Amino acid sequence: MVDAGANARIRKYIAEAETRDGATVLLDGRSWNGPAGCEVCIHACMHMYACFNSCYRISSRAQGGNWIGPTILLHKSSKDAAMQEEIFGPVLSVIRVGTWQEAIEIENANPYGNAACIYTERGAVAEWFTNRFRAGMLGVNIGIPVPREPFSFGGMYGTLSKFGTSDITGDGAMEFFSNRRKVTSKWSASYGTSTTNQSISAAKKSAEPASKRMKVADAANFDGKM
Repeated sequence: MVDAGANARIRKYIAEAETRDGATVLLDGRSWNGPAGCEVCIHACMHMYACFNSCYRISSRAQGGNWIGPTILLHKSSKDAAMQEEIFGPVLSVIRVGTWQEAIEIENANPYGNAACIYTERGAVAEWFTNRFRAGMLGVNIGIPVPREPFSFGGMYGTLSKFGTSDITGDGAMEFFSNRRKVTSKWSASYGTSTTNQSISAAKKSAEPASKRMKVADAANFDGKM
């Protein structure tokens, strides 16, 4: 983890889920400390604009550090803190349900409404859930369904993941970080010069009568005349 504070925060979620909420720890990563010679792969997103995968070898056992390995929690209640809050650590919370309707009710009761996904091999199942999810980004067999540009990252109106009146990427970001400037113009044909006159030398043009030099057809109807 990034520091000792993050490490302690994640461990607190795991401990409370196990001891207070009665969750079963199916996979416990609290004793994991990055053994020598292991390969660590990182998937990172920087402000959701660019994501990358990086793998490297740990040549010697880490001295200290803030290590937590992958952890899976099987919950009894969807109200558990680890089910409701974003932990920002390698912790997966799981809860079993009896029906599709029960699953969609748990998902749509979440106040964030940021993303939701369904894993299935049946198109009818995928369609049923994607038509009912209350989230801004939906995935089918995609765990982190962040769309590519020009589609934006963000949640639904009325949820905690809606960033004001727009999203943080895509055309919504352009609207947020810029101002629209409106210019209304009207040009008269008397201000123009014809294509023919543009090819005449400056000396010759100055010798021509003004009426001839400035005469041009208003082909674009700049004067608003029919």
